[in-house]
Amino acid sequence: MKRLPLLPQVLGCMAWAGAAWAQVPTVAAPAPASVAAQSAPAPSAPQPRRFQLDNGMTVIVQPDHRAPTAVQMLWVRVGSLDEVSGTSGVAHMLEHMMFKGTPTVPAGEFSRRVAALGGQENAFTYLDYTGYYQQVPAGHLREVMALESDRFANNQWPDAAFAPERAVVQEERRMRIEDRPRARLYEALMAQAFQISPYRRPVIGWMSDIEAYTADDVRDFHRRWYVPANAALVVAGDVDPEQVRVWAEQTYGQIAARPVPARKPQVENEQRGIRRFELKAVAEQPYLLMAYKVPRMSGIDAQDAATQDALALTVLSAVLDGYGGARLGRALTQGPDRVADSASASNGLSGRGPQLFLFSGVPAQGKDVAALEAGWRAQIAQIARDGISAAELNRVKTQWKAAQIYQRDSVMSQARMLGSNWIEDLPLDANDRLIARLDAVTAEQVRSVAARYFGDDQLTVGVLVPQAAAAGERPRRPGGDGDAQPSQGGEH
Repeated sequence: MKRLPLLPQVLGCMAWAGAAWAQVPTVAAPAPASVAAQSAPAPSAPQPRRFQLDNGMTVIVQPDHRAPTAVQMLWVRVGSLDEVSGTSGVAHMLEHMMFKGTPTVPAGEFSRRVAALGGQENAFTYLDYTGYYQQVPAGHLREVMALESDRFANNQWPDAAFAPERAVVQEERRMRIEDRPRARLYEALMAQAFQISPYRRPVIGWMSDIEAYTADDVRDFHRRWYVPANAALVVAGDVDPEQVRVWAEQTYGQIAARPVPARKPQVENEQRGIRRFELKAVAEQPYLLMAYKVPRMSGIDAQDAATQDALALTVLSAVLDGYGGARLGRALTQGPDRVADSASASNGLSGRGPQLFLFSGVPAQGKDVAALEAGWRAQIAQIARDGISAAELNRVKTQWKAAQIYQRDSVMSQARMLGSNWIEDLPLDANDRLIARLDAVTAEQVRSVAARYFGDDQLTVGVLVPQAAAAGERPRRPGGDGDAQPSQGGEH
């Protein structure tokens, strides 16, 4: 499906299909506005409710009575951002081991019970968080709440279960990154762009760290971070909030309270000069990645200059690559003088760590990455000089509003919107408020950020240099749509 790598993270940040978690949030393309309007909830649609259990766990409930189904998501505010050097990937490894049982639920039994209830379930790991979810008939919600709360508090497995699952993760890394040249380029780009921030490490972990971390490293990570005050239970669907509160107190509320560990500041140094590198790999086409350091939104109502610029940069990314026929497609991939087979842009609006504005592309036949880079720079320079049109600005804003309505048709989307908002300590209505803030961005603000944030001092450039395959060796898979961003741990 068409993916828009430019919508704000809180608008639905996860690419659930294909088990990929991208660095830059994405969302499926919205239906046409007319379809989205038909799908809009009634004005009296129930609003989400938020509670806090005595042990510090947050509970968020979004009633939606249009279908007899319910989604439970347990969000833990811990991801690769919270790992220490030498144990990269341990958050993702723990996600795998959470399926290996508790004293009362043997390995594999959790998934069997969910399936027997007519449900589906999975888990995901990312830079900023880890999550677990089940979707079941609403009448079985209490049962999966009991299962998930037991797993959260009592994850337990023998050492013998660790090595085989670590081998699974190693193979996952080979398939998702090492066999995908563009994914390896993105991984290398993150390591070059960030010198201090843990975002420099891949969520799935470096292979040497995967080989070296131990079963006790994973258990220690669980004991340290899986505490009630560091987690949120999100329930969406055909449910009564007060009943969910009672069930939450009976299940999650019985977990003992413990303090959340203190987090050390890991502030990225200011970059003072362009960084360039090449990655040689067996591939059919070259690939270009350009990453600019940009400010992030500090709060949904923040009025500081950095937040205003972050919002304008998000609008800029939409103008460049937010819809069919957007600027990059027209200018770089069409016509007799085209320089690219594909080109995309995206902005990291928010997150727990520093953010990037990314450009990526594949040169057209007979063109090289230098021509593609020059084409990209020309587009930014043109916007910095001439600005954008009112029609472009209105189109991306209308599309965001349609997408905001359309995704509410899915209880899964509603749950993940609320959960991702909580991860960043945003309010329940953050999505609507963010749309309003983006709607207020002016064409002059977009022109201004185009003029100020795309110099070389904050730029990291990575180039994939194709190498011929050895005799009998096939070129490795480049990956699918959005290939600049490899799986980052992904779903279990």
